[in-house]
Amino acid sequence: MLIVYHHPFSPASRFVRLALHEYGVNFEAYLEFPWQRRRDFLLINPAGTVPVAVENDGTPVCGAGVIMEYLDETRGYMIPEKRLMPDNAERRAEVRRLVDWFLGKFDREVIGHFVREKVYKQEMPKSAGGGEPDSAALRAARTNIRHHMRYIGYLAASRRWLGGDKLSFADMAAAAELSCADYLGEVPWEEDEHAKAWYARVKSRPSFRSLLGETIPGMRPAPSYADLDF
Repeated sequence: MLIVYHHPFSPASRFVRLALHEYGVNFEAYLEFPWQRRRDFLLINPAGTVPVAVENDGTPVCGAGVIMEYLDETRGYMIPEKRLMPDNAERRAEVRRLVDWFLGKFDREVIGHFVREKVYKQEMPKSAGGGEPDSAALRAARTNIRHHMRYIGYLAASRRWLGGDKLSFADMAAAAELSCADYLGEVPWEEDEHAKAWYARVKSRPSFRSLLGETIPGMRPAPSYADLDF
């Protein structure tokens, strides 16, 4: 059995869960609040971050990028019709670049601010950094997201999928990040129609169903969140 330690509104965790669903992998998801620095979790991942995957009591696989490679090596190569990593070295490099862009740059400049200020701070005690959202961080994220939406739109307009001709980990990474902001009503979908059309295609996939059913206590999702035809 594969176990995934995650937070439901951690974009990196969502990325891993989407990939697992695309591959049809049965797994158990264990909720983890990283800021709690729980001792038993630190023994699994000393960095104290999510996501972490553990299969059959084996060595913990820590971090979204590492889990991505693990899934490709243990599942993807056996199901070429569903593989989320291209079979060409140059195309694999492009998918990895985009995964790093979305889970790294996009998260640091945009989505991480939204999630931290509007979700995590509501769950954290004040001693761990909880409290009122930082309005300056939210303003910066709302400015930055427009540039990223146009980049996603450029990719979507010039390729069948973001990473190339086939659905890939790049689509999972971008969609995982956007899904968190979409829940919070922070995605300017009017910014780029190509980006909007691409996301609608990804959101309609069966792998997205479990994400669309998740909610934040006391915070309703934006109307666009679960609307497949938005």
